[in-house]
Amino acid sequence: MPIAYAFVIFPLSVLPMSVLYGLSDFLFWFLYRVIGYRKAVVISNLQKSFPQKSAREIEQIAEPFYRHFCDLIVETIKSFTISQTEIQSRVRLKNPEVTDHFFSQGRSVILAGGHYGNWEWFAEAIALQIRHQPIGIYTPLSNAFMDRKMKASRTRFGLRMIPKKSVREVFAQTAATSRGPRPLLAATIFGLDQSPGDPLKAHWTTFLNQDTAVQFGAEKYAKQYDLPVVFCVIRKLARGRYEYEFKLITEYPSETAHGEITERVTQMLEAEIVRDPRFWLWTHRRWKHSRAPK
Repeated sequence: MPIAYAFVIFPLSVLPMSVLYGLSDFLFWFLYRVIGYRKAVVISNLQKSFPQKSAREIEQIAEPFYRHFCDLIVETIKSFTISQTEIQSRVRLKNPEVTDHFFSQGRSVILAGGHYGNWEWFAEAIALQIRHQPIGIYTPLSNAFMDRKMKASRTRFGLRMIPKKSVREVFAQTAATSRGPRPLLAATIFGLDQSPGDPLKAHWTTFLNQDTAVQFGAEKYAKQYDLPVVFCVIRKLARGRYEYEFKLITEYPSETAHGEITERVTQMLEAEIVRDPRFWLWTHRRWKHSRAPK
């Protein structure tokens, strides 16, 4: 991997986006037209999510999805060297006042969303556009070299990355107390559309017409530490141009019923996907688990 990074990934990363989008066009032809990369998974996911659509309509979603997916590949490569000026020009926060309000109150927040739009560029840009310290939760890559490179890329402009095993420790730092040092005012990012490791601990709901296990961590920590929950949606405005918007789920999580926060976030993500399905990660094997019989 060090050789691949030094002689392929890094040299590509320094190229202008106009050249990289030419590479994206070639990748689209190769991945979609020639080898059909994970096409069976994509078509199956789309058919189950939109059972009312014809085969032609499914294909009309799949093709532009692959174009977007190939854009994501080259945009992720660009992430290794993209400048602060360029990332800010390409990714814009529509309404920072939503989280600024809680920062002024001395409260940390939870940002919940999914793999929609370009979450990699969002992760790089967010520290430049909100007052909280953004924190990303990640699973370390099996390749130690690429794990270091990906972490360095994502944290260049201020994002803090923590492994899943350290989540409890970081949330303890965000807890407001009447004594001791000022707590860390953090905006911790959760992706609720990842398949949970343990379906028995997940929240089960209907998502895109399918019985779906949803990770419960965002709601659990919100209630434990009284953290407002904000939904974040990333919209693609044009090639290489994204806008993300915050929508308040709840300011007082302790006042919500069990599962209500998770349900609302999942429903809002589903609404965005239904509105424009091209920009969700359909190559992901999302529905791995079955609900345990009662």
